[in-house]
Amino acid sequence: MDRIFRRKEEEQRIADEGRLPVGQSLTRKFPVLHYGPVPSFDAATWDLHVWGEVEGEVRWTWDEFSQLPRTSLLMDIHCVTRWSKFDTSWEGVSVRTLVEEGLIRPKPEARYVIQHAEYGYNTNLPLEIVLSENFLLATHFNGEPLTLEHGYPLRGIVGSILARNDLKVPYFWKGAKWLRGLEFLTEDRLGFWEQAGYHNQADVWKEERFA
Repeated sequence: MDRIFRRKEEEQRIADEGRLPVGQSLTRKFPVLHYGPVPSFDAATWDLHVWGEVEGEVRWTWDEFSQLPRTSLLMDIHCVTRWSKFDTSWEGVSVRTLVEEGLIRPKPEARYVIQHAEYGYNTNLPLEIVLSENFLLATHFNGEPLTLEHGYPLRGIVGSILARNDLKVPYFWKGAKWLRGLEFLTEDRLGFWEQAGYHNQADVWKEERFA
């Protein structure tokens, strides 16, 4: 009971700070949610493919990807299943940085990005969100490599940054686990859960859960 009371007290403090979206509740755990089995990882065969509306396709091996510029983020994350986890620490590669350094060169007509993951799973986002500060190709969580269940070796993540109300914040499913590719598009295309009836924009502050 004491743990429950402390959690509720902390949840109220976070809500008073304006950080708890409608319909969400605080969790101190990190629930594991995904569709399908957990894939294995082989560093010798893994790669990340970037294609579509870009100037020159890119394909990085795991060793090459591991040498790309690193970024760290502290974010709140919000799952459509109604849990929120606060002050989570992530490390990985920023798509925004890759574009700024010319390592990915989207064509002027590129407007959307599909994240392609293992077993054919995918999810879609506007390019403006993928290039925002609150989107990351993450390899580490809280200072440790991702676990297999949470997307090792690479996953997309998106969340809210404290005092950055200008950034759009989709629900957490808009970051794909076990990421293998980024496809740049001129027109939007629904991903796996979006085709199943989940909201395409998925704005946590507007509680856009379902279409």
